[in-house]
Amino acid sequence: MIKNIDHIGVAVKSLEQSLPFYTEVLQLPLLGIEEVESEKVRVAFLKAGKSKIELLEPTSKESPIARHIEKRGEGIHHIALGVDSIKERIAQIKEKGITMINDQPKRGAGNAQIAFMHPRSTGSALFELCEKEGKD
Repeated sequence: MIKNIDHIGVAVKSLEQSLPFYTEVLQLPLLGIEEVESEKVRVAFLKAGKSKIELLEPTSKESPIARHIEKRGEGIHHIALGVDSIKERIAQIKEKGITMINDQPKRGAGNAQIAFMHPRSTGSALFELCEKEGKD
């Protein structure tokens, strides 16, 4: 059911300040930067083997990432799990008693369909389901 760890999301205050660590020190290739207006974030994807690291910079104080940084500081925000059929997977997870933040998939970075599980149902970890068309 779960294909892979698609990416690990890391909340950062500034992409410009954070990127040199990932690109110069860790020497991870930068795959691109985009803005996801619906989530009020700028996102940088870096290739890390078969997975990615997603840096998330808030573009507004109302951004969920801004609130996360304010409460918990910068650092790991979520783990994204790659799935083939996100709607089917959401239904299966809900049948197991897991509360979803998103009962229906929504568009995320990289044009993926995403949905988050509520951390109260997962032992305090924020998990994202991530379905991408035509990609592993």
